[in-house]
Parts: sequence; structure tokens; C-alpha cells
Amino acid sequence: MGHTPESAADGIQRALELIKGRWKLLILFRLFGGNVLRFSELEHGIDGISQKMLAQQLRELERDGLVRRRAHDQVPPKVEYSLTDWGQSLCPALDALLGWIERREPVACPPSGKSREASEATIISI
Repeated sequence: MGHTPESAADGIQRALELIKGRWKLLILFRLFGGNVLRFSELEHGIDGISQKMLAQQLRELERDGLVRRRAHDQVPPKVEYSLTDWGQSLCPALDALLGWIERREPVACPPSGKSREASEATIISI
């Protein structure tokens, strides 16, 4: 499908909205590779996340079609989470994005005490 700059930007923005949030990427990376994890395993595997936030993020990922929730009919309740095929297909894109940022050359910081504009003006006048 051919894209205009506007439709490409809109599509990427929609994709980023699906994974936006402090915890969603950590949840996804825990589930990549076919991992099936219980709620408690995810909670213990992600430092600093509250039960409320984990439940919210999982609901959003499930609503958006990235995560599958499977509740077993037993006592005590057993709920497992895994990625959908579509969620798993996100892995190569995130790997590519990680490789892209790792290839970034260091950005020189302007000398302390000077604004970026002042530093650029110095470079331009040289």
C-alpha cells in the first residue's frame, strides 16, 4: 500500500499509541517468544508496577489485540497472558527500532552556560 507523508505519519502515530505507556513495552518484552505468564509472574517480573497499573495496562493491550487473556475455570482462579499472533509480530519492528537507536552517534552537548542557539551561532560564524 502506498502512503503519503501524512498517511505514513498517521499510521506510525496510531502504532505508537498502542504501545505508549510506562509499562506496556516491559509487558510485551516479557511475553515475546511465546511466553505464557500468570498475572503474579508479570507483577513480580516488572519492578515498581502496581497491581492496579498492571491490570490496566493488560486490559488495554488485550483491548487493542496485542495480548490474549485466558482464564481457567478453577479455584483459586488462574489467569494467563500471552501475545496474540499480531502482538508477536511486533517483535521484529521493536528489534529494528532498538537497533536503530543503538546505531545513533553521540550528540555533542553545547558548552555549559551557553544556550543551544548561542552555540549554533558560534558554529555558523566560524
